[in-house]
Amino acid sequence: MNNIKKELNMASKETRQDSIGRFISYFCITIIGVLVISIIYFITSRGLTMFFANHVKLSDFLLKTTWNPGTLDSHGKPEVGALPMIVTSFSVTILSAILATPFAIAVALFMTEYADKRGAKLLQSVIELLVGIPSVIYGYIGLSVVVPMIRHIYGGTGFGILAGTIVLFVMILPTITSLTVDSLRAVPQHYRQVSLSLGATKWQTIYKVILRVGTPGILTAIIFGMARAFGEALAVQMVIGNAAIMPKNLVSVASTLTSQLTTGIGNTVLGTFANNALWSLALVLLIMSLLFNTLVRIVGNKGAVKNERKNKQ
Repeated sequence: MNNIKKELNMASKETRQDSIGRFISYFCITIIGVLVISIIYFITSRGLTMFFANHVKLSDFLLKTTWNPGTLDSHGKPEVGALPMIVTSFSVTILSAILATPFAIAVALFMTEYADKRGAKLLQSVIELLVGIPSVIYGYIGLSVVVPMIRHIYGGTGFGILAGTIVLFVMILPTITSLTVDSLRAVPQHYRQVSLSLGATKWQTIYKVILRVGTPGILTAIIFGMARAFGEALAVQMVIGNAAIMPKNLVSVASTLTSQLTTGIGNTVLGTFANNALWSLALVLLIMSLLFNTLVRIVGNKGAVKNERKNKQ
């Protein structure tokens, strides 16, 4: 009897495996959480140093247009106006997203609604190939092809926002396309069947049913693409011109937040004012990344609520 009681009270092999798996999962989640909090704390503390230790006004940092941390202006204040880089970063991000979105939606619709399995697999392979190409290759192609083409058509150096927009358009196109495909494939098949059974044409079904139901997922794809474009450094650095001045037009040299960081961080000493100014740029990038992630969550939650309401109806 005692042996039987001991066997009954002992944890089974499956229970022990479940406990070990739960422990490993919680341990990994804790490590990831600590890493994320550490990164946010490190960048935030470094980025705020310029405002608290060096007493730079936030308004001067965000609104002034002269970036030269090593010199002082006529009033004896450091020239750390980040507005040109902020404007350029948003310009290339928004323009590349506007340019890539119609192509991405068109390819996604062809893959999900018109192409057969073989054609869809072929296009999926091409998209995956574009995703796997390193950023430096895109930058080199932009430097060798896009910049000379713009120089030939519009004159000037060829570097600028237009060149950066074209390169980012190619880079974020597979990201937006892949997520849009997933969103359209998630639309229930009976939505299509009901629409067609009511006499709607193929295009009417796509336009009035599939795209409307998949809108939250498409918006999420666009936001993810913009997040990648905003944080891209190397490829943009090679074609933007890297001049921290307010851009006058799409073909004038400029500089993004990421390109300014990559070109300047190696030429400064940790703890100096110039280094603190670059960390402030990194803080802006971090805030924008958090904002993009927040927008994704908001759009995703609204889409889930709408789908639940439609299913209940």
